[in-house]
Amino acid sequence: MAGRLVAVVGPSGAGKDTLIDAALALRPDILRVRRVITRPEAAGGEDFEGVTEAEFDRRLRAGAFAAHWQAHGLRYALPASLHADLAGGRTLLFNGSRAALPALSAAFAGLVVIAITAPAHLRAARLAARGREDAADIEARLAREVPDLPAGARIVLNDATLAEGIARLLAALPAKAQP
Repeated sequence: MAGRLVAVVGPSGAGKDTLIDAALALRPDILRVRRVITRPEAAGGEDFEGVTEAEFDRRLRAGAFAAHWQAHGLRYALPASLHADLAGGRTLLFNGSRAALPALSAAFAGLVVIAITAPAHLRAARLAARGREDAADIEARLAREVPDLPAGARIVLNDATLAEGIARLLAALPAKAQP
């Protein structure tokens, strides 16, 4: 049985990482794909592997990535090792980029897309609270154009309590595989 790949996307401040962490704690049958990013690991946020541009290029040439894309001045990749987990029937989840969805959908048949969203005022407050950007950067993030989502994308509105957001994400995730 082939596994499922789940891309969780959404604008900055929607609460993706918070909801993903909580949902995965409740769904140990789903594995997080640890992304490779050209950003220092000390930058915080999700658990990722930070690499230099040169190392990213070396791995790309070596075929170490199942998929890669650019967003917000950084380069992102999913490790090729995810193919073995998918072949083994696992459900894998990663924090993706809306702009990369067309290429990811072409590369992975049956890609499940979950879009987490929240009203702009909540996103602004969340971005300010994490303290990584100044007011001008936050305003620029909120003003970004949003690419269209693919047909069949599942929408999760994260505008209530954390418990409600987690429940909504859990409801959007693929069902547990039956043995």
